Amino acid sequence: MAKVLVTGANKGIGFGISKFLGRSGWQIIVGARNEERALKAIEELKNEGAEVIGWQYVNLSDNQSLETSAKEIAEKYPDLKLLVNNAGIPGNMAVASYDSELKDVMETIQVNYFGTFTLTRLLIPLLSENEGRIVNITVPSEVSPYWHPMAYVASKAAQNAMTGIMAMEFEKNKIPVEIFDIHPGATTTDLNNHYTGPGSHSIDVVGEKVAEVINDGKRHQREFIELYPIVDEGN
Repeated sequence: MAKVLVTGANKGIGFGISKFLGRSGWQIIVGARNEERALKAIEELKNEGAEVIGWQYVNLSDNQSLETSAKEIAEKYPDLKLLVNNAGIPGNMAVASYDSELKDVMETIQVNYFGTFTLTRLLIPLLSENEGRIVNITVPSEVSPYWHPMAYVASKAAQNAMTGIMAMEFEKNKIPVEIFDIHPGATTTDLNNHYTGPGSHSIDVVGEKVAEVINDGKRHQREFIELYPIVDEGN
């Protein structure tokens, strides 16, 4: 059975993705920063019928720790087939761009882009050996009039650029890795204070949709797949 590392799998969208991938034949590796929360998620996922084979410490705020994590992943899971870059932080979504604190912007971009890039870069050799895939959970780079927290959108725009450029260079250099983006749309999680307004969907709805895309048997190199668009939240 194919193995997948899902970062941020202990809650939110990552938990939903893990649940439905783990029910559909994938062996789940829960990527998390906290052992207690990871073990709790593993128990819950197994109770939901998902196959989970363990957890891996992944701290996207600490690039140096990711070096160790990547080595451990390669040693424990040499046949890793898929990396789902899901983990992220929201930054301060309550302030206007010009009121954003530099520290908050830097922390958000560190986790959502620099940390994600670092982990991805470190795992590319392993994924290349296994002709694997990388799926990034993201939002559009284009600015939406309905929802536009600057630090978060900026961090994801950088991640989207990473996806497109890596895909182009994988093909140019004949590296057998597929990379693409999935935008789940507004999902009711703690990242958005459990928003349930217009355009929102549950973790289960989004997790199942993401799993369907991953399992559809199609090649999605460099694609930006939007499951649900950002809509007017009535603000």
